[in-house]
Amino acid sequence: MDLDTVRTFVAAADAGQFQEAAADLAVTQQAVSKRVAALERSLGVRLFARTPRGVELTIDGQAFLPHARELLRVAERAIGSVRADRRPLRVDVIASRGAASGLLRAFHRAHPDIELAVVMLFDIDTAVAAIRSGTIDASFRAVAVPGRPLPEDIASVRVIDEPLQLLTGPAHALAGARSVTVDRLAGHRIWMPGIVAGTEWAAYYEDLVAAFGLTIEATGPNFGSDALLDTIADTPALATFMGGRSRLVWPDGHGLRRIPVTDPMPVYPHSLLWHRDNPHPALAALRAHLAATAEGHDAAGTWRPAWVRPH
Repeated sequence: MDLDTVRTFVAAADAGQFQEAAADLAVTQQAVSKRVAALERSLGVRLFARTPRGVELTIDGQAFLPHARELLRVAERAIGSVRADRRPLRVDVIASRGAASGLLRAFHRAHPDIELAVVMLFDIDTAVAAIRSGTIDASFRAVAVPGRPLPEDIASVRVIDEPLQLLTGPAHALAGARSVTVDRLAGHRIWMPGIVAGTEWAAYYEDLVAAFGLTIEATGPNFGSDALLDTIADTPALATFMGGRSRLVWPDGHGLRRIPVTDPMPVYPHSLLWHRDNPHPALAALRAHLAATAEGHDAAGTWRPAWVRPH
């Protein structure tokens, strides 16, 4: 059913005159007559009866009018769901407890009037494809992974360097340290079952291992952060890395320790990615917020892989 004919029918019903409906729709009276006639042919009924003062609805027209209004409302909602100025800003934060989620929460607190839709995609290839297709508006990622440069239509900006911390149980040999140098971690077993080959975080930790001779084990199934914390708390031989801005909660009895890593301090670089032609007005607000709250990058005494974009 042609929505223009439905819209014309509603306008004529409200006005009671084809001439006034034509003025409201900015078309000719002849165009109104043709649209109404086309709708009547499509429905197989008469919708209007002529009167000396204009037109009035027939019984069929009266029955059709509320449904016609609902058709127009549904159409308006459908259009609004994909218009950039009417739909939520869709942002990928990878995981709910990570630094990117914290950055987006801070943006929401600063701009509570901007509606957000938060998604969690797995790897950078999936995120880039979603940005290019318009499924999402932006994604927080580490870029650019070796061998996988960003497409020309994808822009990025570095928004935060997140320091790594060592997480140990209370019986670990390093549990009492106030900080630990990277070199001192050589020989200790660091367990990270969440590392998946081909991801940007796998590329990051591969370079970290190569640079400092560390031992990172990714064996065993990944049952999530709660299971990881349970194992680290109960196993003195194991430790793990976590981002300094990760928000984790564990039972009091675990006695876990978060220990800063220094000399140099490994930092995980988070960048915001978006499509260069994305018109969503809230995307500009997010970028401005991140630029205003961003901390310095590549500070003295820090380490990050050589492939990370400087800006």
